[in-house]
Amino acid sequence: MIVSRIVEPVSLLLFLINRKMKFSPEKYKIADKSGQPFIDTAELWDLLKRRAPDKEELRDILAHSLAKKRLTLQQVAALLSVTQPEFIDEIKATASELKQKVYGNRIVLFAPLYIGNKCINNCRYCGFRASNINAVRRTLTQDEIIRSVEQLEDDGHKRLILVFGEHTDYSAGFIAATVRKVYSIRKGQGEIRRVNINAAPLTVDGFKKVKEAGIGTYQIFQESYHTGAYSHYHFEGRKADFDYRLTSLDRAMEAGLDDVGIGVLFGLYDWRYEVLGLVRHTNHLEACFNVGPHTISFPRIQNAADFIADSRYKMQDDDFVRMVAILRLAVPYTGMILTAREPGYLRDEVIRYGVSQIDAGTRIEIGAYAEKPAGDQDLNREQFLINDNRSLSEIMDELISSGQIPSFCTACYRLGRTGEHFMEFSVPGFIKQFCQPNAILTLAEYLEDYASDEIKQKGYRLIDELLKNYEGSLKEKLNSRLHLVKQGVRDIYF
Repeated sequence: MIVSRIVEPVSLLLFLINRKMKFSPEKYKIADKSGQPFIDTAELWDLLKRRAPDKEELRDILAHSLAKKRLTLQQVAALLSVTQPEFIDEIKATASELKQKVYGNRIVLFAPLYIGNKCINNCRYCGFRASNINAVRRTLTQDEIIRSVEQLEDDGHKRLILVFGEHTDYSAGFIAATVRKVYSIRKGQGEIRRVNINAAPLTVDGFKKVKEAGIGTYQIFQESYHTGAYSHYHFEGRKADFDYRLTSLDRAMEAGLDDVGIGVLFGLYDWRYEVLGLVRHTNHLEACFNVGPHTISFPRIQNAADFIADSRYKMQDDDFVRMVAILRLAVPYTGMILTAREPGYLRDEVIRYGVSQIDAGTRIEIGAYAEKPAGDQDLNREQFLINDNRSLSEIMDELISSGQIPSFCTACYRLGRTGEHFMEFSVPGFIKQFCQPNAILTLAEYLEDYASDEIKQKGYRLIDELLKNYEGSLKEKLNSRLHLVKQGVRDIYF
């Protein structure tokens, strides 16, 4: 009885807030140019029913991807149907080879900064859900934002993703003002050069407002592309509207935001279906706007306050690794983000199969960067359980030791190499000529400003090895810029 008396007012409050939050009518782009819905459950399942490819067909698909060509839905479905261990090993090996061709050993690093956890939605798997009466609700004040960002800068971060709950308090204007505030914060040599956003869907006008604030990528996950699973897990609040969320990035693109991120929460439904949903969404954006998502994320569901993941669709580690490899083959030039939801040992393995970005030193409790030590988690203060509590310094050390190039580069975004312009550079493979030198320069900045003596020595040994791969004027320019970094000059790039 006590629970029902508490939940009923919460539901009433949700109803009233949702009425207040009525969005202006906008045409949904739920169909592609042929007039068919771009997420068709029957279509995706029909593709998954196909027979597994034989060795010759498999190698034709892998060769297509190694030629840096996007795979069709049919080709992706064929890879998803493979069960033979030796074929799966071939898929993983090819994904690793493709990643080297497109990205080399570069790994971009960022940190999430949770700004507020008020929320009007009831998503069963989320600690921030409105019906969690034990959740400690909080929105960072301006002073708290300053302290949090300064701590992240002290650690060496240059790239953040700001995370907001879905609530009237977190309007487009509030998000834009927060982005501008974060960009303005400087401590020592520290500065944030790229601010991405993970927040609720907006109207076209709302997206224009946050674009004017200078955001990088706007990231919105569909969570599940299966309408039945989606409805089960998102049963109340604005997020219960499958179509409005599905078309959110169409509105972002219409507003001029050409860097968007999509994602699925694996564990809500059959993982093979969700992979096809991600590729189908990518196809839709490319068909309508001539550019697909800048990034794809693939978090696995984790325990949260009063929630234990449903075992029916639990994704095992071997399937997770295989999925990452298949996604890399499917979309050769799309950034792929691996988060601290996964344990460190698995992240270290999966990176080589296609990952291009990871978070480091992650804390997801509101205000935790400035107020609490790492690893101390309270699920009534956090969205979900994280499994990699390593600091940025520890991850830098491990990446450098394994020959990876940690990167904080933001040059493309500030030089306008985004959206279709980014594809003009990246599709022929030219982007690697910009990315690796710029990664080396941002690594040198980190070594000079934040690294321990041991990591600094390791880092410069790695840079010396990398310089052997350059010659001529490019090597001269890179050496000249490295010399400037050592003299204290910051934020120089190709």
